[in-house]
Amino acid sequence: MTSQTSTTAAELSDAAAEAIRQLNHLTRQTDGGLEYPGDAYSTVANLSTLAMRLPQSLDQIRVFMDRLGHEGHLRSDNGPGDLATRLEDLREGIAAARRCAEALHVSLNRAHNALSPIGYAE
Repeated sequence: MTSQTSTTAAELSDAAAEAIRQLNHLTRQTDGGLEYPGDAYSTVANLSTLAMRLPQSLDQIRVFMDRLGHEGHLRSDNGPGDLATRLEDLREGIAAARRCAEALHVSLNRAHNALSPIGYAE
Protein backbone atom coordinates (compact mmCIF):
# COMPACT_ATOMS: atom_id res chain seq x y z
CA MET A 1 0.00 0.00 0.00
CA THR A 2 1.20 3.52 -0.66
CA SER A 3 1.97 5.93 2.14
CA GLN A 4 -0.94 7.65 3.82
CA THR A 5 0.09 11.05 2.48
CA SER A 6 -0.24 9.96 -1.15
CA THR A 7 -3.43 7.94 -0.67
CA THR A 8 -6.77 9.68 -0.99
CA ALA A 9 -9.73 9.08 1.33
CA ALA A 10 -11.63 7.49 -1.55
CA GLU A 11 -8.74 5.12 -2.32
CA LEU A 12 -8.33 4.14 1.31
CA SER A 13 -12.06 3.53 1.81
CA ASP A 14 -12.03 1.43 -1.38
CA ALA A 15 -9.15 -0.62 0.03
CA ALA A 16 -11.10 -1.10 3.28
CA ALA A 17 -14.16 -2.28 1.37
CA GLU A 18 -11.98 -4.69 -0.62
CA ALA A 19 -10.42 -6.00 2.59
CA ILE A 20 -13.91 -6.74 3.97
CA ARG A 21 -14.80 -8.52 0.70
CA GLN A 22 -11.71 -10.69 1.09
CA LEU A 23 -12.58 -11.31 4.75
CA ASN A 24 -16.05 -12.46 3.67
CA HIS A 25 -14.45 -14.99 1.32
CA LEU A 26 -12.00 -16.23 3.94
CA THR A 27 -14.58 -16.63 6.68
CA ARG A 28 -16.90 -18.71 4.49
CA GLN A 29 -14.20 -21.20 3.62
CA THR A 30 -13.60 -24.29 5.71
CA ASP A 31 -9.84 -23.98 5.47
CA GLY A 32 -7.53 -21.04 5.76
CA GLY A 33 -9.71 -18.21 7.04
CA LEU A 34 -10.52 -19.31 10.56
CA GLU A 35 -8.85 -22.27 12.22
CA TYR A 36 -9.24 -21.79 15.97
CA PRO A 37 -11.63 -19.94 18.27
CA GLY A 38 -8.83 -17.45 18.88
CA ASP A 39 -8.99 -16.54 15.20
CA ALA A 40 -12.67 -15.66 15.58
CA TYR A 41 -11.86 -13.77 18.80
CA SER A 42 -9.19 -11.65 17.10
CA THR A 43 -11.26 -11.07 13.96
CA VAL A 44 -14.28 -9.90 15.95
CA ALA A 45 -12.03 -7.61 18.01
CA ASN A 46 -10.63 -6.07 14.84
CA LEU A 47 -14.10 -5.57 13.39
CA SER A 48 -15.14 -3.93 16.66
CA THR A 49 -12.24 -1.51 16.33
CA LEU A 50 -13.25 -0.79 12.75
CA ALA A 51 -16.82 0.00 13.87
CA MET A 52 -15.51 2.19 16.71
CA ARG A 53 -13.50 4.29 14.23
CA LEU A 54 -16.24 4.78 11.65
CA PRO A 55 -18.10 7.61 13.46
CA GLN A 56 -15.03 9.85 13.36
CA SER A 57 -14.62 9.36 9.60
CA LEU A 58 -18.32 10.00 9.04
CA ASP A 59 -18.26 13.16 11.17
CA GLN A 60 -15.23 14.46 9.30
CA ILE A 61 -16.92 13.88 5.93
CA ARG A 62 -19.97 15.80 7.18
CA VAL A 63 -17.82 18.67 8.45
CA PHE A 64 -15.95 18.77 5.13
CA MET A 65 -19.16 18.97 3.12
CA ASP A 66 -20.67 21.56 5.49
CA ARG A 67 -17.54 23.71 5.10
CA LEU A 68 -17.69 23.50 1.31
CA GLY A 69 -21.37 24.42 1.44
CA HIS A 70 -20.80 27.42 3.72
CA GLU A 71 -18.00 28.60 1.46
CA GLY A 72 -20.29 28.38 -1.58
CA HIS A 73 -18.29 25.64 -3.32
CA LEU A 74 -21.15 23.19 -3.88
CA ARG A 75 -23.85 22.83 -6.49
CA SER A 76 -26.37 20.15 -7.46
CA ASP A 77 -26.82 18.83 -10.98
CA ASN A 78 -30.56 18.95 -10.21
CA GLY A 79 -30.60 22.72 -9.77
CA PRO A 80 -29.93 25.22 -6.99
CA GLY A 81 -33.09 24.36 -5.03
CA ASP A 82 -31.94 20.75 -4.69
CA LEU A 83 -28.64 21.39 -2.92
CA ALA A 84 -30.06 22.21 0.52
CA THR A 85 -32.21 19.07 0.46
CA ARG A 86 -29.24 16.93 -0.57
CA LEU A 87 -27.06 18.34 2.20
CA GLU A 88 -29.78 17.76 4.79
CA ASP A 89 -30.19 14.18 3.56
CA LEU A 90 -26.42 13.79 3.83
CA ARG A 91 -26.43 15.05 7.44
CA GLU A 92 -29.34 12.79 8.39
CA GLY A 93 -27.79 9.80 6.64
CA ILE A 94 -24.46 10.30 8.35
CA ALA A 95 -26.15 10.73 11.74
CA ALA A 96 -28.04 7.47 11.22
CA ALA A 97 -24.90 5.66 10.01
CA ARG A 98 -23.02 6.99 13.05
CA ARG A 99 -25.66 5.55 15.39
CA CYS A 100 -25.52 2.22 13.55
CA ALA A 101 -21.72 2.12 13.76
CA GLU A 102 -21.87 2.83 17.49
CA ALA A 103 -24.45 0.06 17.95
CA LEU A 104 -22.32 -2.28 15.82
CA HIS A 105 -19.32 -1.53 18.01
CA VAL A 106 -21.30 -2.34 21.19
CA SER A 107 -22.64 -5.57 19.66
CA LEU A 108 -19.22 -6.67 18.43
CA ASN A 109 -17.75 -6.01 21.88
CA ARG A 110 -20.44 -8.25 23.33
CA ALA A 111 -19.57 -10.98 20.82
CA HIS A 112 -15.86 -10.51 21.52
CA ASN A 113 -16.43 -10.86 25.26
CA ALA A 114 -18.50 -14.00 24.65
CA LEU A 115 -15.64 -15.53 22.66
CA SER A 116 -13.07 -14.74 25.36
CA PRO A 117 -13.26 -18.02 27.37
CA ILE A 118 -13.86 -20.30 24.39
CA GLY A 119 -11.01 -22.54 23.29
CA TYR A 120 -10.42 -25.40 20.88
CA ALA A 121 -11.09 -28.90 22.21
CA GLU A 122 -9.18 -31.71 20.54
